[in-house]
Amino acid sequence: MTEKVTGKFYKRIFLAGILILALFLTGCSGIAPSSGRAEDAAAKTESGTDLNVHFIDVGQGDSTLIEKDGRYMLIDAGERDQGPVVVSYLKEQGVKTLDYVIGTHPHSDHIGGLEAVIRAFDVGTIIMPEKAHTTKLYERLLDTIEEKNLKITLPKPGTTYDLGSASFQILAPNRDYGDELNNWSVGIRVDYGNNSFLLCGDAEKEAEEDMVANGLSLKADVLKVSHHGSSTSSSQAFIDRADPEYAVISCGKNNDYGHPHKETLELFQKKHIKVLRTDQLGTIVAVSDGTKVTFPGVGDRMEPKAAEGSEASGVSTEAPDSQSTRREYVVNTKTKKFHLPDCSSADSIKEMNRSSIIGTREELIGMGYEPCKICKP
Repeated sequence: MTEKVTGKFYKRIFLAGILILALFLTGCSGIAPSSGRAEDAAAKTESGTDLNVHFIDVGQGDSTLIEKDGRYMLIDAGERDQGPVVVSYLKEQGVKTLDYVIGTHPHSDHIGGLEAVIRAFDVGTIIMPEKAHTTKLYERLLDTIEEKNLKITLPKPGTTYDLGSASFQILAPNRDYGDELNNWSVGIRVDYGNNSFLLCGDAEKEAEEDMVANGLSLKADVLKVSHHGSSTSSSQAFIDRADPEYAVISCGKNNDYGHPHKETLELFQKKHIKVLRTDQLGTIVAVSDGTKVTFPGVGDRMEPKAAEGSEASGVSTEAPDSQSTRREYVVNTKTKKFHLPDCSSADSIKEMNRSSIIGTREELIGMGYEPCKICKP
């Protein structure tokens, strides 16, 4: 049994500021959680297909698609302008139905694109924390959930769900964090055979301490680094407990926050954790056969070795060629130039000459467009 509230009722709860005890909201989820036993997880490699985890490049934000046996789960979808990018990527992967959608917490760089996603696909279960945010973007998301007659399932630590022959367990949030939205992040561990992936939104050190203390396993081969590599997350105790071989950081190139922070990178180097970053590699795909995890196409670019001029971080900060990264560009159909969405020149394009194209830099050049000299897409 899991806890569910309708989008309309959920919205009323938040906007009115009324705390409803989960005890009174218990209802059938329609999805049978698995037992979560280790022997069950080990037995789930029999189907012979791989678990695929796509860390989608949405700039300064988060979005992760997880697929097993034709079952799909999406965790976050970046800012609102990344919604079309995520929708396009999911369609390329053959997604028609999302069995699960998780909005980790109400910040726009995580839930902004979910409205477009929920409108574009059939959705089974939506998991979001019981914490509101007084923004129009958040209210639009709740309205969209209600319009599609969907319900919100509140995350309960320890609950385990099936995703094909893989499974995932809710780890967080563990208590009321007041107005600290990052700490309300839904945290999960995805298990397939002997491999595990740990994804905890923007959980900061306070929430990490609670996950360490709640007794649930945090051990993972791959850690999706919380809060884009900020020093407010990735505490020593949390990283020690997770003990990952790989750390994936989702952040925007040359972002205003300086993510990932030097302290975080130094900790990963100290523990010999291989780091992969979307600002350097674009979308990153991890593949698990139940016994090992590989990153096709990445090669040795994940190795934690110092680049020239970046000895302090111990991790290369040189971005590889991003011409093959698919994303949304703003094009001027008159001048035949293309821009990044936040480019100042893009803002001045007349509506009649303005269009959006999703593709790679090479593809747009092949279509006859010229990159902007200001934003240098």
